[in-house]
Amino acid sequence: MRHVKVAQFLATIGLVWSAVSLAVAWPQAARAQGFQTIAPTAILMDAESHAVLFEKNADELTAPASMAKTMTAEVVFNEIKSGRLNFDSEFMISENAWRKGGAGSGGSAMFARVNTNVRLEDLLRGLIVQSGNDAAIAIAEGISGTEDNFARKMNERAKQIGLTKSTFRNATGYGHPEQKTTVRDLAKLALYIIETYPDLYKIFGEREFTWNKIRQQNRNPLLFLDIGADGLKTGNIDESGFGLIGSAVQNDQRLIVVVNGLKTAKDRAAESRKLLDWGFRAFESQQLFAAGQVVGEAQVFGGNRRSLPLVSQKPVRVLVPRGDGERVTARIVYTGPLKAPVQKGTEVARLQVNRGDMQAVEMPLYANEDIQEGTLSQRALDGLLEFSTGWVRRAFTSLVEGI
Repeated sequence: MRHVKVAQFLATIGLVWSAVSLAVAWPQAARAQGFQTIAPTAILMDAESHAVLFEKNADELTAPASMAKTMTAEVVFNEIKSGRLNFDSEFMISENAWRKGGAGSGGSAMFARVNTNVRLEDLLRGLIVQSGNDAAIAIAEGISGTEDNFARKMNERAKQIGLTKSTFRNATGYGHPEQKTTVRDLAKLALYIIETYPDLYKIFGEREFTWNKIRQQNRNPLLFLDIGADGLKTGNIDESGFGLIGSAVQNDQRLIVVVNGLKTAKDRAAESRKLLDWGFRAFESQQLFAAGQVVGEAQVFGGNRRSLPLVSQKPVRVLVPRGDGERVTARIVYTGPLKAPVQKGTEVARLQVNRGDMQAVEMPLYANEDIQEGTLSQRALDGLLEFSTGWVRRAFTSLVEGI
């Protein structure tokens, strides 16, 4: 991978990488994160930039408890979006779902009656609002035949959307020695659902649902606070402690918070709120590049031009703490030189914006022009240059990456 850092240095050794250098205020307090939480594992992310504002043991594997139902919901949402299911699809409440997840099981339930057919729209509300284990099992059996088969589908989807450390073994979140995830993966899952299924995501914000004449409130305590919360899910089993995936919007800014391992429901609500309050209060958004603005260039091999301007299709923004501080740096990363032809609009590189050792933003960069294959003489010259400078690239790769 080409790690773009200092254009002047690269030019002096004949390397063909481009570079971008940015300076943004960043206070010392922010580098130390400026916040403490009693949650054993926690993360706070900005939804637009995916910037991590705070993390604590964010990659530690823990049991998700009922937060696993968020993954169950994603599988259903994907089935609906693909057209394989709709709200009027009906699933039966099997005796297994009723016994294992119904009222008599001792866990959360939507109180669906055994051997009845329930519309998927109602099962989704039972799953999300009421955290019904009976709803989760009925959905799993209705889609995949058995809960074990459905868990395999959960893991397939998890890999597809970038959850690199999660393993799911059931649709409910019941304890299983192999069912583990991280708060970082759960934050990624929340962001994916919000961005991919905006209409279906609204179910997470519903405060109550009545089924079988039993009215239950949403178990997410953030929804009942005046902080702009609109999702997502709580969880609690002995193996996990109390956990929560939350999302809130203030002044058009959305933050995602995930905590896990707390001792009480009160602590779960308090620590989640404190993290969100701190995030909204301590940071402000600054735009680095407008959508479509040229960010830098990539070298092209064998083309009618030797450099290709790169743009982001979205505005590039970074959250910075309010006040004075240090520099934020950015670099373009790509595998190159790029080989012609290259079509305009093709993703060819990544822009990485860092604060200190922490990556704040990573976004794709796209070709802003068409690059055609060059003439025979142009290709021959590029081949000679690539051969003569290749040893320099290999010799200096580690040095450049360590700047």
